[in-house]
Amino acid sequence: MANGMGSLYIGASGLQNSQNALNTTANNLANADTKGYVRQQVLFADRDYVTFQSAAISKQQAGLGLAIADVIHTRDYFLDRYYRTENGRQSFYETNYLAVQDVENIFQELEGEQFQTQLEEFWKSFAELSKGPNTEVNQNLVVKNATLFIERAQGVYQNMKEYQKRINIKIREGVDRINELGHTIQNLNKEIMRIESGGVETAMTLRDERDNALDELSSLAKVEFREDANGAVRVRLENVEFLDEVHVFEIGIRQDDVTGFVTPYWPRLSDLSRGKYADVFDFDVDIAPELNSDIGELKALVLSRGDRFATYRDIAGLSADEYNDGAGMSVMLSAEAEFDQFIHEVITAVNDVLSPTKTISFTGADGTPYNNVRVWDEDKGCLGADGQKPGRELFVRRGCDRYREVADNQVPPNIYYVYNEEDSPDTFKMYTIQNVDVNPDLLETESGMPHLNPDGTPAWDMAQQLVDIWEAKKYISNPNDTNPCNFKEYYKKMIVDIGTNGNVYKSMAEDLEAEVASIENSRQQVFGVSSDEELQNMIKYQSAYNAASRFINVISEMLEHLVTRL
Repeated sequence: MANGMGSLYIGASGLQNSQNALNTTANNLANADTKGYVRQQVLFADRDYVTFQSAAISKQQAGLGLAIADVIHTRDYFLDRYYRTENGRQSFYETNYLAVQDVENIFQELEGEQFQTQLEEFWKSFAELSKGPNTEVNQNLVVKNATLFIERAQGVYQNMKEYQKRINIKIREGVDRINELGHTIQNLNKEIMRIESGGVETAMTLRDERDNALDELSSLAKVEFREDANGAVRVRLENVEFLDEVHVFEIGIRQDDVTGFVTPYWPRLSDLSRGKYADVFDFDVDIAPELNSDIGELKALVLSRGDRFATYRDIAGLSADEYNDGAGMSVMLSAEAEFDQFIHEVITAVNDVLSPTKTISFTGADGTPYNNVRVWDEDKGCLGADGQKPGRELFVRRGCDRYREVADNQVPPNIYYVYNEEDSPDTFKMYTIQNVDVNPDLLETESGMPHLNPDGTPAWDMAQQLVDIWEAKKYISNPNDTNPCNFKEYYKKMIVDIGTNGNVYKSMAEDLEAEVASIENSRQQVFGVSSDEELQNMIKYQSAYNAASRFINVISEMLEHLVTRL
């Protein structure tokens, strides 16, 4: 009788645990399409045995049935780490590629055809001028196309600046999202530790949410993580402790007063009273996969935006290494610098023909020495119809005249027009896209553009020089360029270089996208839900449930027979 009643408990345990296994299987099927869900697997084990001491030869044992030993929440630590590293790397190159795409769009359709057309029109106006430099119609055509040329160039440059500002907004949002994910993971850590502290229950749903948060965090920045024995996850971000069991060390942002650009930094590692900031991203380290320095969307955004609005001074006079470690690292800075250099070269080449200079030395009337300074070359310089000296330039700097008038110490004094050099750190003294306009005197004064030689004859040679400067092969787009080109080729080469960089980023992003997908497939094989497999388990557990039910029925009939018959 005792063995019979004990058998009922065995059958009941089979019913109960088969039902629990069915519930687990149903939960897996219900969440088959839930992002980040980790399948739950039931492990069965025998319950304890009861041993009866007997005078017979051997002991007797009676089992107590079945128990669920554990419900496994399976993940592969190494696959997770591999996935998160490559996911961050793919986000880095994808972000840079999108930035290149937007730069190409800024230069307009068909790889800059619209600006290229305006450039051609500007060149043709000089070709027309060479046919009749003293013709007012030809002079006005030059001024008109110069106005359209500089307006179009300023429009392109302004669009690049606006795009930098849009990236700046994304950087701010990225920092906010990282801090938000940090607090989310910390709160999940607390809940997981609270639930699992008794050693009975596993907080599976919360662990899934935490793993999803870590996956998203890995796309934004380089992360390293480890789980403590108490179930809490610690995270290092860009090689710095980001969160532990208790704290979230938030990323701060500092804003530049001039550009409005924000830069992520670590407040707890900075000395704000002394103006010392510990930046989150170290761009002194080369960007390379082997250094793991090419990871994270936020880093790509900061890098592609740059820290300023670039000009030709970010290229001029620099070696290839200096350029590559500076503006050359950034999609936006390199595009702005090369474009500004192109406009600068066109402007200065045209101005130097219309208002040429020579180098001399003299002593000023106040005793100031002027050694090897550039002055207007009166012998070669041409004049407008009004005879104004010095000859007018086509493009002017806002707030800075081309020349300043200086008298020497001779009697009577000689008057020199000393060129105001661009070597000042102040941008108002530079011929940059942002700081130039077409000379307003040429818009107001009829035939004010230099077109007459000192003897009053038409300046045919000068007009031809204006045509020739477009064919001179002496310009390079950046210090890495070793093949000098002319103005017509420069712009095309610049656009091709941008497209080439874009193709490199695109190729890397696509390769990494396939790799990330492959890793994700491997992860899914570990923790993903297979509908076919779960249906097989459902049939198995249903059969086990039916068998346990039948087992109980048989024991019940046997007991009934024993009770009623005996």
